[in-house]
Amino acid sequence: MSITERGDPPLAVDQDELLRVRQKRFEQTGRWILPVLVLAVMLVLWDRVVVWNEIPHYILPGPGLVFTTLIEDWPILFDALLVTVQITLMALAVAVIGGVGLAVLFTQSRLVEMSFYPYAVILQVTPIVAIAPLIFIYVDSRIAGLLMCAWLVAFFPVLSNTTLGLNSADHNLRDLFRIYGATRWQTLRYLQLPSALPYFLGGLRIAGGLSLIGAVVAEYVAGTGGLKSGLAFRILEAGYRLNIPRMFAALLLIAVTGVVVFAGLSFLSHMLLRKWHESALKRDV
Repeated sequence: MSITERGDPPLAVDQDELLRVRQKRFEQTGRWILPVLVLAVMLVLWDRVVVWNEIPHYILPGPGLVFTTLIEDWPILFDALLVTVQITLMALAVAVIGGVGLAVLFTQSRLVEMSFYPYAVILQVTPIVAIAPLIFIYVDSRIAGLLMCAWLVAFFPVLSNTTLGLNSADHNLRDLFRIYGATRWQTLRYLQLPSALPYFLGGLRIAGGLSLIGAVVAEYVAGTGGLKSGLAFRILEAGYRLNIPRMFAALLLIAVTGVVVFAGLSFLSHMLLRKWHESALKRDV
């Protein structure tokens, strides 16, 4: 009697399942190990290039010197980091409130959308470095000017993605809501907003990084120091003094901040979508 006739599973099925499990384990571990290995190789190459070519630290410091400077100048850099993070989060919050509010208004009135959406596009495509000097001329508060610059960069992704999501609700369900006499508010609350949530969260992840970029660019344009100076000013200050290790340390903090913001928003998106949306459901390899 063969294996199949005895009721045992075919050997090929077991091999395919074993291969699938191994591949899944490799992806789970490789997702973390491979980027760490690439980073380690890049740091080693960076250090060797500096040592072999005897490059002065005021031109290109080694990774060890950058790390040492980060520790030694931590009080200065940490205060600047707090200012940059504050502007970033405030700009992101205002972008979410304004973007979602306008998106809802656009979907409720086609006339309003046709009237104001082109101006939102104009603000998005106009470089912030061209608008920022005017903002700092007419806005007395430096923090308010920085916030406005960062908001202009982060606002449009939230607006456009949320508008797309609200307009992407299933038309058959719209008709069903209309048949049962649902009001506009009920249709918005129970159909359009849940349908727009994945789109909104996608725009939020984009806006998180853009709000940090806007805060840094605005700080460059402002170019003023003091106790309320962000990381961008510390980079400018370090460049003027040829303190290149501090410049690299500030750049490292900006990069880490961007990664943390993106990771936090990605985690929020996963937690909100993991139980029902196709993009967040776990799939077998």
